[in-house]
Amino acid sequence: MTGSRPHFSGLRKLLLAGFALAPLPAAGQAAPQPAQSPVRVQADRTAAALVARMTLDEKLDQLVNTAPAIARLDIPAYNWWTESLHGALGTWPTTNFPEPIGLAASFDAPLVHDVAGVVSTEVRGLHALSRETGRLGRIGTGLDTWSPNINIFRDPRWGRGQETYGEDPYLTARLGVAFVQGMQGPNPDLPNVIATPKHFAVHSGPESTRHSANVYVSRHDLEDTYLPAFRAAIVEGGAGSVMCAYNRIDGQPACASDLLLKEHLRGAWGFAGYVVSDCDAVKDISDGHKYAPDAATAVAAAMRAGVDNECNGATLSDTAGLGDRYREALKRNLITEADIDRTLVRLFSARYRNGDLPGIRKPDAGLAPAAMIGTPAHGALALEAAEKSLVLLKNDGILPLRPNLRIAVIGPLGDATRVLRGNYSSALSAPPISVVEGLRRALPAARISYVPFGQSFTDGDRVPTSALRTPDGKPGLLARYFNPVETPPLRFAPGTFRDVVAGMRYADTPIVTRQEADVAARSLDLRQVSDHHRVVWTGFLVPPEDGDYRLGITGFNGAMKLDGKPFADLSKSGWGSLPTLKTIHLRKGRRYPIEITSESHGLSGIDLVWKRTGADPDGALRAAAAQADVLVAVVGLTSDLEAEESPVEIPGFKGGDKTTLDLPPDQQAMLEKAKATGKPIVVVAMNGSPINLSWPKDNAAAILEAWYPGQSGGLAIGNVLSGKTNPAGRLPLTFYRSIDDLPPFGDYAMTGRTYRYFTGTPVYPFGYGLSYTRFDYAPLKIERTGDEAARGIRVTTRIRNVGARAGDDVAQLYLNFPGDPGAPRIALRGFQRVTLKPGEARTLSFDLSPRDLSAVTNEGVRKVLAGDYRVSVGSGQPESNVPVQSATFSVQAAVTLPE
Repeated sequence: MTGSRPHFSGLRKLLLAGFALAPLPAAGQAAPQPAQSPVRVQADRTAAALVARMTLDEKLDQLVNTAPAIARLDIPAYNWWTESLHGALGTWPTTNFPEPIGLAASFDAPLVHDVAGVVSTEVRGLHALSRETGRLGRIGTGLDTWSPNINIFRDPRWGRGQETYGEDPYLTARLGVAFVQGMQGPNPDLPNVIATPKHFAVHSGPESTRHSANVYVSRHDLEDTYLPAFRAAIVEGGAGSVMCAYNRIDGQPACASDLLLKEHLRGAWGFAGYVVSDCDAVKDISDGHKYAPDAATAVAAAMRAGVDNECNGATLSDTAGLGDRYREALKRNLITEADIDRTLVRLFSARYRNGDLPGIRKPDAGLAPAAMIGTPAHGALALEAAEKSLVLLKNDGILPLRPNLRIAVIGPLGDATRVLRGNYSSALSAPPISVVEGLRRALPAARISYVPFGQSFTDGDRVPTSALRTPDGKPGLLARYFNPVETPPLRFAPGTFRDVVAGMRYADTPIVTRQEADVAARSLDLRQVSDHHRVVWTGFLVPPEDGDYRLGITGFNGAMKLDGKPFADLSKSGWGSLPTLKTIHLRKGRRYPIEITSESHGLSGIDLVWKRTGADPDGALRAAAAQADVLVAVVGLTSDLEAEESPVEIPGFKGGDKTTLDLPPDQQAMLEKAKATGKPIVVVAMNGSPINLSWPKDNAAAILEAWYPGQSGGLAIGNVLSGKTNPAGRLPLTFYRSIDDLPPFGDYAMTGRTYRYFTGTPVYPFGYGLSYTRFDYAPLKIERTGDEAARGIRVTTRIRNVGARAGDDVAQLYLNFPGDPGAPRIALRGFQRVTLKPGEARTLSFDLSPRDLSAVTNEGVRKVLAGDYRVSVGSGQPESNVPVQSATFSVQAAVTLPE
């Protein structure tokens, strides 16, 4: 391990001790209805008094995600659109943690809780900074966040599955609760940052049909798979918000669903927070689903179902008049002003309780925002999280690597840095550490070389500060910010945004001139710079080595000059497009004049990117292999290929989703050529979803699944490959061989999907992962915690490290159920990650509640079934060739549980 972690949470021991973070209802009881606390009552009353003072016009403007200021009432602007999936997202350097699928692979709920606590701190820092610089109202400045994504990753083709905690409802529920509580803090009535579990519900691709798909799902699958994590996040975690999804469920749009929003969320679960729509999901009610005949009817359907805040894509262009649809609905008696007031009370109560508005809680005091964000302690946690996310899938004895080996790093991702961040991440995290750099740090005595790959769709890493010089020779670039000559409008008439910004003229003299580390959107800290501005970066590109480079820019609204000549233009690039790159030969140490120009209009994003490639990668591979003892092949995907509703269409990818589980053909060919050299291959895979690892399983000496591991991912990989850190991650997904083993992507039935219902043979099963040490488990002891087993049981065992190294193991508890058509083949119902020294032993106890013991009948009824159960505890699933102990117990009479 990399040393002890700073103490972020007093809940750590509680989280380790058991898995029911809040008491579940006893069998047969209704779900607990939360009593209104005095704080909540006070906030609601204060909000109601405020709403009563608003005019109708003022009320209507507060219903979308960009809520304007109301100066006469001392209400500042507020934007509900804040993202922090695995790191705060804004134009200020923040800490980047592993992609959620990697956090899930840690099987460590306390770790996820601590990660969320750090992200929450940094979100608050961005909010405080925006107050100082007058940026309130822009994306990423709110005290709420649209995280976590707790959809079930049911199909490996889904491009956004990387955002989730995997395929298992129990694991997702436990990690979702941990994230929500870490984000919000110990008191959900006074949240530090309001968490928003999403996308409610039955939502997991395809990306191409999400705005119009009508998903029919059985009552069994709804209760068994798609709702448990949301229930846990609300009932146990106390999440203050929920985001409804794009798709329809059984004919009704998710954001107008009686089944979801009325029957379950506010009915059975007693939810008292606010509901926000996914962006344009309310618009989809009429435009995509044709469920409502027009826009006014669509907003009425959403509001009457329980949606309180609409995310509308037109807010990205500051479009005026978005409240007119609600005015029309009111005029036609589709909604009432009482409906609007009820919605606004929920929203303003939240703003009082999170501290955005004064009167309910004291404003946060203490550290300045810059000191709260990106601290060394936060970076240390990012490294620990990355190490804990890594899953060793195969090791024939080659790992850990000896300290004095000759190592050749091959593959397109060996020196890559963009891949580390995953999606929904800030480009302004700490300097990223690639795999080759991480190996050099972890194995300073080794001889480590890197073999440039050929041109690839994965190309495009940010040009670092070390390769940039300002005009006067300092590290980085000179940035000049120019404001418009005429003050832009706060809102643009519908359909006029493009023409107005195209005609904007900018001052000849910059309002701000400063040195910056690289090319990126950085303006949150610049009070004097308009939301609409032009920025020009100038300086020199100084390559560290001779070679062929793919050079260009990525993002939108930008252009680049090299040596005074036009080089790249993003005028025709859409959101999510691959970088615009050209191949050019560059000389080591030469100063190449560059100029990058970009315009920002509330939303901005541009990077200067490159990738060193080889003219003869096959020859370079053979030459490097001849001088190496081992080849470390770093392969996989990027979150620009598997992505959200992406415009990318290349072999293997379409619209953000995958069309195959295979590695890209050029990477597979490289692996085969590496095998032909006769040197042992260690495969490191970086990806956000299952890929076909059957060839590496048969041919490589070792395989390490690394996901998208965050800012320190390369160092974490180096620490694991060198043996400084013992690997103990476990797969939160089934790794299949082919999509031919699966039902159609658009079919939401769970039959034949995930380890609980898949009857084939996977390449690697859910819960699988190896270690550099060995663990044994003692026989299980089962005790009732109630008057009968159906009321709960306690399972106890003793784990011992019988190997020669200190390390972690993930003790996993699985249940096999009595014979019932609705019961899964097997299901995870407990897990604990344990650190043990050689020879050390520890007693582990798992308390299983009635809900943990339950299964769902084909009719959709959750029951503790009568009959014989088998419980297994060990390092993975039983029958997966890992240490496991099993025992049986019986339930005499079935017990029905609430929704």
